[in-house]
Amino acid sequence: MAPRLILVSNRVNVPDVKGPRQAGGLTVAVNAALKQREGVWFGWSGNVSQDGGAPTPTVIRRRMRTYVTLDLSETDFQEYYNGFANRVLWPILHYRVDLAEFTTVDLDGYLRVNAHFADALSPFITPEDTIWVHDYHLMPLARELRARGHDNPIGFFLHIPCPPPDILEALPHHWQTIGALSHYDLVGMQTEQDAENLGRYFAIQGNQSKRTSGQYEIDGRKVIVRAFPVSIATAVYARAARNSARSPMVRELRESLGGKRLILGVDRLDYSKGIPHRIQAFGHFLDKYPEWLGKVTFLQVTPKSRVEVPEYAAMNREINGLVGQINGRHGDAAWTPIRYVNRSYSRAALAGLYRSAQVALVTPLRDGMNLVAKEYVAAQDSEGPGVLVLSQFAGAAQELDGALIINPHETEGMVEAIKHALEMPLEERKERQNRMFEQLIANDIDRWSERFLNALGESREQPGLLKGLRQLFAQRA
Repeated sequence: MAPRLILVSNRVNVPDVKGPRQAGGLTVAVNAALKQREGVWFGWSGNVSQDGGAPTPTVIRRRMRTYVTLDLSETDFQEYYNGFANRVLWPILHYRVDLAEFTTVDLDGYLRVNAHFADALSPFITPEDTIWVHDYHLMPLARELRARGHDNPIGFFLHIPCPPPDILEALPHHWQTIGALSHYDLVGMQTEQDAENLGRYFAIQGNQSKRTSGQYEIDGRKVIVRAFPVSIATAVYARAARNSARSPMVRELRESLGGKRLILGVDRLDYSKGIPHRIQAFGHFLDKYPEWLGKVTFLQVTPKSRVEVPEYAAMNREINGLVGQINGRHGDAAWTPIRYVNRSYSRAALAGLYRSAQVALVTPLRDGMNLVAKEYVAAQDSEGPGVLVLSQFAGAAQELDGALIINPHETEGMVEAIKHALEMPLEERKERQNRMFEQLIANDIDRWSERFLNALGESREQPGLLKGLRQLFAQRA
């Protein structure tokens, strides 16, 4: 039987037996990793407690899985989560040093919460366990666990981008956070470029001129950095899209369009997603090609996030202003060019929206992967698929070569891509769709987790011993 797996993330989604099935990207990844093994999922409960004492874990057991959650104090929430994680690490890792708001108070809070996590997790760890830590909130966790005597295989996966060393080094005290990744056995990245960027950072900090197979030696420790592009449950999502196409919500949407083409954007409200650029490009498209007036509707679904952060509130106001300008300039009593919706939709509803859209605009300024792009492809009807317009700065662009790849900073290029997508012949759409769908089937979420965990297990093996054993067996054969 496989070793028990302990997954650690900032948030834990404990399944509600009476509620809807959870299907966020991290939840899907956890389900894939724990499909064939016993496991623990550890992290923040999502609750903020007014009690200033040390957090006490809550333990919930469901069959082969154990969910262990902690509340955060108000101070920890502000300094660790709102402060350092989301107002320092998030912008810097998305190449936006100009937006980072560093304070030593927030850094201390980030390090303190990681230490709290290590303290609370330690009693649940046995020597045989494998540990897999997820995302930028918990980069120092392996260092904290090692300091508490845990010599388990520990892997880390960064779900967002990793910029070049000169940007990483712009972070004050970067070795306490980015450098702490050197305490993991394996660090997984979304793309080869991300892996190369972190590898060069390690090489510079460790004064190394040579490296082999992405392996670096830092202060006597060995860490492997490799790309593992995250994916989705492709077949499951495709089936959900087929089923949801018959739902009342999708039927009402289609009726409301009155035969007009649908362009769709689905993004959390964040400056990395390039939503204002996309909306401006659609407005320019209507300016340049008035023959499409009254024939196409752009639906932008944008659940609000981090609404307590002033920059995000300002962004929402900017988007509302742009939408109002374009609708006022081009709309009439019978047609609204842009529908801007600030609400969340269920997994099934989103699958239905994807399948109904003739074009999807997935145009982030920078994104680790962007699973919306993959979900859109998985949701399409193979006999009449839509067209994906995809930013070259999304990790998904490295795999989905059937998309129309654009630079989101080039408005005219986006305008022409929208026109091309709307006018693309059926046979070309089918060829592009089939190519991308086959890629997603061959590299779904189950294979992603399997590849990562296999590589993590191999990171502790002795290459010389393995090579000798292989040679011995080859000679006997």
